[in-house]
Amino acid sequence: METDIEKSLELIRRGSVEIISEEELKKKLEKAIKEKRPLRVKAGFDPTAPDLHLGHTVLIQKMRHFQELGHQVIFLIGDFTGLIGDPTGKSETRPPLTPEQVQENAATYKEQIFKILDEDKTEIAFNSKWMNKMASIDMIRLCAKYTVARMLEREDFKQRFQQQRPIAIHEFIYPLIQGYDSVALEADVELGGTDQTFNLLVGRHIQKEYGQEPQVVITMPLLEGLDGINKMSKSLGNYVGITEEPDSMFGKLMSISDELMFRYYELLSSRSLDEIEQLKRGVEKGSVHPKDAKAQLAYELVARYHGEEAAKKARERFEAQFSKGQVPEDVPEHPLPTDSEQKIFLPRLLKEAGLVKSTSEARRLIKQGAVSLNGTKLRQEEIDRPGSGAILKVGKRRYLRLV
Repeated sequence: METDIEKSLELIRRGSVEIISEEELKKKLEKAIKEKRPLRVKAGFDPTAPDLHLGHTVLIQKMRHFQELGHQVIFLIGDFTGLIGDPTGKSETRPPLTPEQVQENAATYKEQIFKILDEDKTEIAFNSKWMNKMASIDMIRLCAKYTVARMLEREDFKQRFQQQRPIAIHEFIYPLIQGYDSVALEADVELGGTDQTFNLLVGRHIQKEYGQEPQVVITMPLLEGLDGINKMSKSLGNYVGITEEPDSMFGKLMSISDELMFRYYELLSSRSLDEIEQLKRGVEKGSVHPKDAKAQLAYELVARYHGEEAAKKARERFEAQFSKGQVPEDVPEHPLPTDSEQKIFLPRLLKEAGLVKSTSEARRLIKQGAVSLNGTKLRQEEIDRPGSGAILKVGKRRYLRLV
């Protein structure tokens, strides 16, 4: 276990938005060293989608930091809370997942997280283990430990209440169960996105009610997606999935802005902050080309999820197509459609951009494998919304940059 408190705090602070409170965290670290007992660091994930994207990995990277410091991390899969649906940031009640969907998604999470976490130092927990055993009287006692007035302080609940939108009773129970998870796991620290601050603080309150020392709360930023504006989200199509093909992952990462690149470096890269700062200064002074810095980031992340050989080949294929004159300097630009959140109808886009004369011609070219996005051939007429800067290619010489 790392015994240099300041060194530990420096790594823990990296990329974090808020630590509630740092003084408490310092005391917990000192106590852990004195008692030779690693801190129990919890982060919860509801298995609401089958695959994780880079936005999810911001928290997982922070868990990895705690592992490097010698602490025990708990990857909590909310298979019980997933049946409720996290109401955070939602303007209406979420439809609950089926038990089958929860189990399928949880299985894929377990496969994916060990590309970042050390399996030997990771405890995987399912909150159904204790929640399924909870008697009705115990649930009533849990609900009695928090008030409706306090619950309505939460911004999304407050807005829905003021707008007379329905709030189901079970949605109030979600933060209480998340808090009780910290009791069941005896968490010293809980990690979450900034949108989870209310729920994390409820956890501190619930632990006190059950006679435990309250957990330290560490919030992490919500990673912007490829568009550089909105939170990375599969529904917005601005995401990079960690199970995506290497070429697709590499190409998407090369499409991000230079400013966003260093945000990704800080939150996703394993490089030290000193190395990142040095690279940033090189870009600012002109001694390092932004494209080369971006390629280093793309290579690191592809190698993490697919291995060094796959990253090497992805970089070579990208450079062959985009860096050796195959893509003209003056590629025409075309705006991404604004009427579609997740999917884009490719034949219509190609026709509107003037790359084809008709949607039937577009369909034929797609079927023939003559249309590609960032070097990856497209076989479907509907595609996930790409990030700004993505390059569409039709045939051998027609190019379009989506902005």
